[in-house]
Amino acid sequence: MKNYSPTILLAFVCLMGMNIQSHAQTINYLSKSDLKFLKELTKEVMDSSRILPNQKISGEFGGNSTGGVLIRPGGRACYPSYWIRDYAMSLESGMVTKEEQQHMLQLTAATQCDQTWISSTGSFIPAGAIADHIRIDDSKPIYFPGTYDYETQGGKTWGVVPPYGDQYFFIHMAYYYLQTTSSSDFLLQEINGIRLIDRLEMAYKVPPTKRDGVLVYTNDDFRGVDFGFRDVITITGELAFPSILKYRASLEMAEIYELIKKSDKANTYTATAEKLKVEIPETFLDSRGMLLASTEKSNQPDVWSTALAVYFGILEGDKMKKTCQYLSDAYKNGSLAYKGNIRHILTTDDFDKSSAWEFSLAQKQTYQNGAYWGTPTGWVCHAIAKVNPTLAQQLAKEYIDDLRSNDFRKGAEFNAPYECFHATGNAQNPVYLTSVTCPYAVFK
Repeated sequence: MKNYSPTILLAFVCLMGMNIQSHAQTINYLSKSDLKFLKELTKEVMDSSRILPNQKISGEFGGNSTGGVLIRPGGRACYPSYWIRDYAMSLESGMVTKEEQQHMLQLTAATQCDQTWISSTGSFIPAGAIADHIRIDDSKPIYFPGTYDYETQGGKTWGVVPPYGDQYFFIHMAYYYLQTTSSSDFLLQEINGIRLIDRLEMAYKVPPTKRDGVLVYTNDDFRGVDFGFRDVITITGELAFPSILKYRASLEMAEIYELIKKSDKANTYTATAEKLKVEIPETFLDSRGMLLASTEKSNQPDVWSTALAVYFGILEGDKMKKTCQYLSDAYKNGSLAYKGNIRHILTTDDFDKSSAWEFSLAQKQTYQNGAYWGTPTGWVCHAIAKVNPTLAQQLAKEYIDDLRSNDFRKGAEFNAPYECFHATGNAQNPVYLTSVTCPYAVFK
């Protein structure tokens, strides 16, 4: 077992703090009692989301035969598979054990596509692609949303190529795992004949760009979902959200290669991150300070991309202040949030009377097309706090008050945290993981 030297470990800790949490400001978003409540609720949602070895979640599938614990997107009878995205987004909660991280990292790597193939529906799965979700009974990778069927996955409705975010979340899983182990040896271990470090590079190179570009790009002929939390929305052109994820992944790959003393590789990834930090605002930022979701279809001001870009430190200086002020004003005028949860699109930016997004499979005010989500609440609070800390605390308090009122631990008729909901009564998926893990990671 090769251990890091004290110098390398210190450098790693500094880099981790600088790039993962460097842009968190010192602010108490919640009272001590509210933070304690959120921590305990998050822990119990995480516990409810665990699939133990041999455990069955649904009568339609067998038990967990993967040999270790899996973490699904939520509790109760939902989601009889392991979703890479939701799990990776929950890591900063600090509630996933070293052993669990190792198992899910290895499983994700083992199901990475090693040979480009075309599905029976005509979808294209490139070498290096990471699954959208993995079946618990037979470990088969499902690269596309909308199905559990390995043979018929894909189709134009769900993308001709797999979603673009999961590749970068895979990198984040490996990067985060480095915090729990004193050795980098696992990066050099072979999984199905390919070293993990090489698998990370394969994944990084899957999402396409324009020729000689750095921003993630798609079009109608080769469309992939930009981010799984809007997989029923058609978004094309250069894409903001996966490009933001690519920025973080570039920094993470640079740090990983620096730790294994591959400075040339590290420098390449650092240079890409620097280009992305320039090109993301240049390409997507509108005159008000909002990032557009894309440059072609559904190129609308995107709250989630905007808030995450602030959280990752992509927007800085006067641009950042303008953005944060606009989000603060949107919260005050009621177009941003409902009961502390956040829309993808401000109500004032809806495409038309029938849809929030230009192209959506969901009806307006439902699911990804106008419902309110807890997942990005922390990112939005972080942004608003830069110009109005009191208002950020108010938003955080509204979020907690809603969780308290419908806390699933009260009984079967209670369901919070939901995946999303709307004032009209539409609500979806109870006991949802990222609705608490993502905000808790910011608030703690």
